[in-house]
Amino acid sequence: MPIFNKLIEIDTEPGINIHNITPHIKDFLESTTIKNGQVLVFSRHTTTALAINEDEVRLLEDIKVFLEKLAPASDRYLHNDLHLRVVPEDEPMNAHSHLMAMMLNNSEVIPVTDGKLGLGTWQSVLFFELDGARKRTLCLQISGE
Repeated sequence: MPIFNKLIEIDTEPGINIHNITPHIKDFLESTTIKNGQVLVFSRHTTTALAINEDEVRLLEDIKVFLEKLAPASDRYLHNDLHLRVVPEDEPMNAHSHLMAMMLNNSEVIPVTDGKLGLGTWQSVLFFELDGARKRTLCLQISGE
């Protein structure tokens, strides 16, 4: 079974921002010979996440507000006691970002049928920056026949 791998980089903004990465995945799929199989998307960071949902501006704003309510940046977190652990000089106080990421996924698997992603009409693969701004790396892996 053939397997194709690709890394994609995304430059993110500070705070919560959401990126539709579906076009990247479609382009990569089209560059392979896979007609039936699956795509694995994996984020290599602990303050980012992935989800499949609708890419609609007002919904994305609702999602940001929802996540901020789940783990407000202003709350007290032990992880933010930077003076009690060894950290790089530029380490942010980002416990809230780690907690938000735990409520989402760090990977998604999408079926491939007849050379097309098996997403529903309104579904997109969304990448969430929950801390930023940084250069982030996602792993794409397509396998099948």
